[in-house]
Amino acid sequence: MSAPDAAALAAIDAERTRIRDTYLVPEESRPASSARGVHHVAIVVADVETTVRFYQELLEFPLTELFENRDYPGSNHFFFDIGNGNLIAFFDFPGLGVGPYAEVLGGLHHLAISVEPEKWEHLKSKLDAAGVEYLHESGTSIYFRDPDGTRVELISDPLGEMYGTKVL
Repeated sequence: MSAPDAAALAAIDAERTRIRDTYLVPEESRPASSARGVHHVAIVVADVETTVRFYQELLEFPLTELFENRDYPGSNHFFFDIGNGNLIAFFDFPGLGVGPYAEVLGGLHHLAISVEPEKWEHLKSKLDAAGVEYLHESGTSIYFRDPDGTRVELISDPLGEMYGTKVL
């Protein structure tokens, strides 16, 4: 896949500007969201224990519950606390023959989780010690893959900010 040329980039930028100008309501007149927050994001995994060790022991997200998935007998549905009443959930689907992680339209590109700067440094050190490869981006983000290939970002920017830009 090759990068767009200058003319294509200019067209993409013009379309971005058009969409922003058409739909982005200024903060002072923007209505409140109808949502309370993210209840959970669900991700499919190959092995429950491997996932628990990665997210709870390495990333320090406490496991909060584990029970049978109501949609698939023998499958587990389990949750990790990622702060502010938000959860990451996982399913395993034993015997279903689920393939490896793939980026597809409508699929998950990455999961970005905000952590305090001191915790970010601590977790980065733990990833180093565990030999987990990551991409360090913009001074505040590290991107890495979990045991099943899901791309995770730890970002030390506060919630509602992205690289110094207020996004909420």
